[in-house]
Amino acid sequence: MGGNYSAMDPMEVPVPEIEVLFQRDGYLKPYEREIRRRYGCFRDLWDKIESWEGGLDGFTKGYKYFGPQYNSDGSVTWREWAPGAHSLHLQGEFNGWNSKSHPFKKLEFGKWELHIPATSDGSCPLKHDSRVQIIVNENLYRISPWASYVKPFEGFTYQHFIYKPEHPYQFKHSKVDKPKSLRIYECHVGIATPEGKVGTYNEFKENVLPRIKNQGYNAIQLMAIMEHAYYASFGYQVTSFFAASSRYGTPCELKQLVDRAHELGLYVLLDVVHSHASKNTLDGLNEFDGTNSCYFHDGARGTHSLWDSRLFNYSETEVLRFLLSNLRWYQEEYQFDGFRFDGVTSMLYHSRGIGQGFSGHYDEYFGLNVDTEALVYLMLANEIVHKIDNRAITIAEDVSGMPASCRPLKEGGTGFDYRLGMAIPDMWIKLLKEERDEDWKMGHIVHTLTNRRWMEGTVAYAESHDQALVGDKTIAFWLMDAAMYTHMSTLSAPSAVVERGMALHCIIRLLTHALGGEAYLNFMGNEFGHPEWLDFPRAGNNSSYHYARRQFNLVDDELLKYKFLNLFDKDMNDLENKYGWLSSNPAYVSCKHDGDKVIAFERAGLLFVFNFHPYQSFTDYRIGVDVAGNYKVIMCSDSKRYNGHGRVEPDKDVHPTQGIPWGNRNDSVQVYIPSRTAIVYARVN
Repeated sequence: MGGNYSAMDPMEVPVPEIEVLFQRDGYLKPYEREIRRRYGCFRDLWDKIESWEGGLDGFTKGYKYFGPQYNSDGSVTWREWAPGAHSLHLQGEFNGWNSKSHPFKKLEFGKWELHIPATSDGSCPLKHDSRVQIIVNENLYRISPWASYVKPFEGFTYQHFIYKPEHPYQFKHSKVDKPKSLRIYECHVGIATPEGKVGTYNEFKENVLPRIKNQGYNAIQLMAIMEHAYYASFGYQVTSFFAASSRYGTPCELKQLVDRAHELGLYVLLDVVHSHASKNTLDGLNEFDGTNSCYFHDGARGTHSLWDSRLFNYSETEVLRFLLSNLRWYQEEYQFDGFRFDGVTSMLYHSRGIGQGFSGHYDEYFGLNVDTEALVYLMLANEIVHKIDNRAITIAEDVSGMPASCRPLKEGGTGFDYRLGMAIPDMWIKLLKEERDEDWKMGHIVHTLTNRRWMEGTVAYAESHDQALVGDKTIAFWLMDAAMYTHMSTLSAPSAVVERGMALHCIIRLLTHALGGEAYLNFMGNEFGHPEWLDFPRAGNNSSYHYARRQFNLVDDELLKYKFLNLFDKDMNDLENKYGWLSSNPAYVSCKHDGDKVIAFERAGLLFVFNFHPYQSFTDYRIGVDVAGNYKVIMCSDSKRYNGHGRVEPDKDVHPTQGIPWGNRNDSVQVYIPSRTAIVYARVN
């Protein structure tokens, strides 16, 4: 399983609370030796780093040692790690692009150092916004891996520009406390504008953040922030890890965005890509020192066959320093509250997850296919992120379902707070593409929404950016397609397609929100049924921005029906904020009737009832409840408030329990549930 770790018998490795893990999931007990071994590998590495000069604190501040360091006397000390290089030189505007005048001196362990004296007037020789370039082996032009600001130069390739403004932005607002119920708005700054262009940090701060707050979300997840030369990669082919993307603005402007989010009470997550890196050499990490390895594995292990990108060598000390420092950089320099780790499945397994179905058998998670070095890196990353800020949240994008991923290290877990419930959107899209809704199986839907590990937080979502990308369609577009161009006006003739689409759009979202997890995520624009797909300007579409935008103007138009979907989304979030079902125990499902197409469950003291039937409404339908009392409708997707028929409206009728046990519950109520409707009841006494 890789890694040069201690030979101690794993059964002797002390894992403080491992028995808690087995009490919660007895099926893990046969794998105790492997769980202890993994924890031992982590502990060995943690203790080793702590024993070095500066300990973990110094180790995770690599950005204060590598790259340009500005000294108090005006001089600059610049260090790089390039173990395979024969020579390093620095050229730039500061030395008239002289490629020989500033050679780096070789140090131990593949490190290089350059000292640049202050100018004659005592000022720093590297001026703000001046361009610099590293020359490796006298003929390879590279960007420092630690560059904090890069931008295109001469129209195509990214170059390193010194970023040390005279008046750097100072944060005015504190970080936000960890939300008890996490409601995430997944967003991309560049497409967050109705106009066919790249949006900016400032525009997002002014125009989008207030919308998110008003919509009832308490967290944002910023995508594509780490610089990526190829815009159409959606930020997943990172070229400069410490540089916030210059296509949206300056580092100071990103800081203002984060600060404004904190002012509004929004928790800010960064979408971080430590699973792989762009294979670009001129403006990326690849072959930085002139060799095929350096930050990455050499040979087949160092390349992802599907993503055509490079894979990090997590056993290399300087790679660990680079990646862990990268996390700390965004926590401290930009004040991000937490992280969503992309591509975790690719990291966890030597197969990179390619061609693996993951049946759920535990042998798949504890066999030789697991990449111990990457797993230990994730354990280190989680422990350090939470140690730096105990309010931090980390989320794993892992489709495999690795057990204990979202349990603390002291139990033998990996330390994430949540994992993405990736099976949920896959289910919805598959149902919409392949089946009529009258054929949907309620038991299958419930199973997918509730199939998660006990006490491991899951982020539920009906669709994210993945489902919106070109080649797929949003849920709204799957439901309504061409009718969205002709019948979304409040003045147009009624359309059965739009009526069905809007009804199912609301039902799918509320069911996912209330049943699917301990947190909820929505991709920007999907809350109001954003039409069409998402496609970035590229050669295949004549560099068009037509689909690389979010048309917020649609929801602002009072004559369009998008406003109703938007309002339902807001009310759903506001209701969760009031009752807190995401932070409550999982729901108890008392009804999943395939014939009637009815699902009913209780969570956080509320009763949720869903009727998916396309035409059958039910009067006096008996639903089991555990607590006696009077139940009143507090939200209904069929309300005229959401352009429904108004067959059931909130705050109208009260439904008393009848002393009749039903659906394995102590009592029951009889209610009217119209076709294609979702209803939420609260006990009023």
